[in-house]
Parts: sequence; structure tokens; C-alpha cells
Amino acid sequence: MSSPLRKNRGRRLVAVVAMILIAPTLAQESPGVDRHLSFFHTHTAETIDVTYFKDGAYVTSALDDLNHFLRDFRTGDAADMDPAVFDILHEIQRRSGSAGTFEVISAYRSPATNEMLRDNSSGVAKNSQHLLGKAIDVRLTDLDTAELRNVALSLGRGGVGYYHSSDFVHVDTGRVRQW
Repeated sequence: MSSPLRKNRGRRLVAVVAMILIAPTLAQESPGVDRHLSFFHTHTAETIDVTYFKDGAYVTSALDDLNHFLRDFRTGDAADMDPAVFDILHEIQRRSGSAGTFEVISAYRSPATNEMLRDNSSGVAKNSQHLLGKAIDVRLTDLDTAELRNVALSLGRGGVGYYHSSDFVHVDTGRVRQW
């Protein structure tokens, strides 16, 4: 039979572990914190510097600007990007201490572009999160790509793919997985 002291210690341990796991999420989702990102698109040479979350809410005009910026550069098609993708990127910067610019390799992909890429590469998923506006392939100007991957993995939010030879990291808001 276990003593009441041992039971309380176990409950305290569970509470401490829960706070360690929950606290970063609560800090990231704090409604009073503005969220700002800077991007450079490697294929179009366009830049955008935007506060996409302000005063506890997403900024509709900023999300519209990001949707256009992250369009399929091959076709010009755009989609509504999942704002949680931006939250992941913001959290990566917050946790890593980065003040750099995200260099975008790929974001939204039209079905035609995704099929073309699948025909020419073995690493493109048929039902890619890019098709849904839930993925982005990036690197950060002031953070090693391996470290970018490590920070993304530490979030435990969505998929993280590391493409060492191409020097970028894929993050998405799908189920938690890594490759």
C-alpha cells in the first residue's frame, strides 16, 4: 500500500511535467503578443515584412498579403494558408532567438505543380500538405538549417522534414511526424 506522501509526490510530478509541456504552448498562444515575420521568396525575389497577429487576433489584410506572397509561383494560383503555419514559424524564431528572415523555397502548390514535381522527384507526396496551404519549405538567414529542424521538432506541432542537401526544412500543420 502506498503512503499519502508518495501519492502527493506523484501528483506533484505529474503537475510539474504537465506545466513543462503546456507552458511553451501557452506562451506561444498568448493573445497579447503581436506576431511578426519577414520573408524572402527564393524564386520570385519578393520580400514581405508583416505583423500577422495583433491585439489578440489575426490581421486579415496581413493574411491576405501572405496568401498572395506564398502563392504557387509557377501558376500564380493562391490559397488561404493555414495561419497555424505562421504561428509555427513565429514560435521557431522565438525559441531560437532568431531575428532573421525566412527564405521561402515552397509554400502553396497547385495540383498541377504538385503533379509536375511528383513526376520529376521521388520526394513529393501525392496528397502534400502544400496543396492545402498547410506547409512551407524554408530556411532562416541567421540559423543553421539543422538547428531550425531541431527547434521545429521540439515544438511537437505538425510535420517536420529536413532536406540537408537542399538546405531547407519543411514544416506543416498536419499530424506530428518527421523525416
